[in-house]
Amino acid sequence: MQVILKQDVSKLGFKNDVVKVRPGYGRNFLIPRGVASLATEGNLKALTEVKKQQSFKEEKLRKEATASAEKLNGVVVKVGAKAGESGKIFGSVTNIQVAEALKKAGYDVERKNIEINGDSIKQVGSYTAKVRLFKEIVSTINFEVVAE
Repeated sequence: MQVILKQDVSKLGFKNDVVKVRPGYGRNFLIPRGVASLATEGNLKALTEVKKQQSFKEEKLRKEATASAEKLNGVVVKVGAKAGESGKIFGSVTNIQVAEALKKAGYDVERKNIEINGDSIKQVGSYTAKVRLFKEIVSTINFEVVAE
């Protein structure tokens, strides 16, 4: 079954992509939630018109994302967390804290676009994260978790 995505879906595709999914996933999850629509002939023709109009806007956004990626590469931010004497953090550090630290440093990045390497951060130390600025433009940032 082919569907047209109406918004970005993690590990599936981006907005206005035509993707092939299993019929149950499309019919029972994507279409009822308004995330996708069925890829009929009429919808595909409308999609080509939309893509023509968005290509100019997309090129401008791609240039801005490339410039932001160059600025973000090599940036080191500090994330404060409450920790014990052994360096173990009470709780864990998530992409929300990393996004707030980037905002304080002057970089406005949405938290959903930040992917921390590893499952969860529960120790004080240095870590890396990937920041998706545009479809295929990804920047790597370093952050330090320090005890407060």
